[in-house]
Amino acid sequence: MGLLVDGKWQDKWYDTKATGGEFKRSEASFRNWITADGRPGPSGEGGFAAESGRYHLYVSYACPWAHRTLIFRAIKRLEPHITVSVVHPDMLDKGWTFSTDFAGATGDALFGYDHLHEVYTRDTPDMTGRVTVPVLWDKAQGRIVSNESAEIIRMFNSAFDSITGDRQDFWPAARRAAIEPVNARIYDTVNNGVYKAGFATSQAAYDKAVVPLFESLDWLEDHLAENRFLMGEALTEADWRLFTTLIRFDPVYHLHFKCNRKRIVDYPNLWAYTRALYQWPGVRGTVHFDHIVRHYHYSHASINPHRIIPINPVLDYDAPHGRG
Repeated sequence: MGLLVDGKWQDKWYDTKATGGEFKRSEASFRNWITADGRPGPSGEGGFAAESGRYHLYVSYACPWAHRTLIFRAIKRLEPHITVSVVHPDMLDKGWTFSTDFAGATGDALFGYDHLHEVYTRDTPDMTGRVTVPVLWDKAQGRIVSNESAEIIRMFNSAFDSITGDRQDFWPAARRAAIEPVNARIYDTVNNGVYKAGFATSQAAYDKAVVPLFESLDWLEDHLAENRFLMGEALTEADWRLFTTLIRFDPVYHLHFKCNRKRIVDYPNLWAYTRALYQWPGVRGTVHFDHIVRHYHYSHASINPHRIIPINPVLDYDAPHGRG
C-alpha cells in the first residue's frame, strides 16, 4: 500500500522502524456525512443529502473495512440506490487498481481510471495521505464524501430510510452507550489486532498484539455462549464490524498473519455465530473468498515474497448454526 504526497503517488509502506516494529494505522482523510436532508453530520461539511443514484461506492472485496459497507448496502436494501466499483484484489506498487483480469473486478464505472489514487486526486489534486477503500463518492458534487467505513455504515443505517422504506436500526440510540465499548475493544484487539500482529516487524510488537487478540476471542466465545448476538437478542453494527474479521480469520489471518493459537472453527460459539451471520439474508453475496485469499497472499511481499497462494481448509459456512 502506497500513498500520495502532494498529489504524487509513492510506493511506500508504513514505517515500522519508527514505531518499534508496531503497525500504526493511518486516520481516514475524508469525514463528511450523508444525512436525510443534507444537514451536516457529526463531522465535516453539510450538503450531502440522501438521494437515490447520487452516490458511488469504491470497494475491495478483500478488505474487511470495505466489506462492512457492502453488508450495510445489502441488508439496508441500498443496492438499487448506491452504485459500486470493485478494485482488483492485487494491491502492488501502484496500490489498488481497476484492472479487470480477475473475476468480480469491475473497473472504474465512473471515470475509467486505472488506479484508485486517481479518484483521490480528482477530489484533492495535492492530496497527501494513504489511498484506502472504501471510498464513498458524490456524483452530484464530484467529490469524496467519506473514506471512513465506521461512519459510512452509520450513514447507510439510517440516512436513506425514507427512500428504501427499510427501518431496521443497527445503531439504536438507546443501545449506543453499551455498543461503543464493545466496538472499541473489538476494533483495537480483533479488527485491527490481526493487522498489528501480521504487520509487526519485531517480536515484541507481535507479542503485544497477538496476546490481546486471543484474549478477546476467548472473551467473545464465553460471551456468545450466553448471548445470541453481541448485544443480546438484538443484531447491531457491532456484530457486522466483528463478522468481517471472523470470516477472514481461518482463510487468511490464522496462517498469513501468524494468528495461529486457535482457528475460529476451534471456538464452538464463535464458529456457529460466524455461520449465522454469513447466512443472514443478503450477506452471503458480499463474501468473496477468491478475492480475500488472493489479495492477502499475493499483495504482501514482505510476508509472502514468493506469492504462493495456499490451498486453504474447506469450511462449510452453510452448515446449520443452531443460534436461532
